[in-house]
Amino acid sequence: MDETRIVIRVDMDIVAARQSGRALAIRLGFSNTDATLIATAISELARNIVHYAKEGEITLSALNRSEACGIVVVARDKGPGISNLEQAMKMGFSTSGSLGIGLPGVRRLMDEFKIDSRPGHGTTVTIKIWKR
Repeated sequence: MDETRIVIRVDMDIVAARQSGRALAIRLGFSNTDATLIATAISELARNIVHYAKEGEITLSALNRSEACGIVVVARDKGPGISNLEQAMKMGFSTSGSLGIGLPGVRRLMDEFKIDSRPGHGTTVTIKIWKR
């Protein structure tokens, strides 16, 4: 399984991650609509890394399962972690005052969503979407 890794430190890295995710989706035959949803989710995860952790990475990989293909995105940082994960997963909650879709929006856009975050140890978000 080929993997693309994008180091996330500044806003231009967000753009690079978003573009890489969209390109992978198109290459795998996802619709333009789904490619845009994937890019949006990646953008949100990368923006969270820049804003809260200052540095991290996004990895993108193609998934193949019998007759289905998909994409897995892993956003990982060693930032401060999320002190109240339950609150952070509520729609409309923002600690930054932004109008981004937030983690609940990312969860809603994807088929699978997993988050591991502990204060002082960073955050890892793993999302998957399968081609329809």
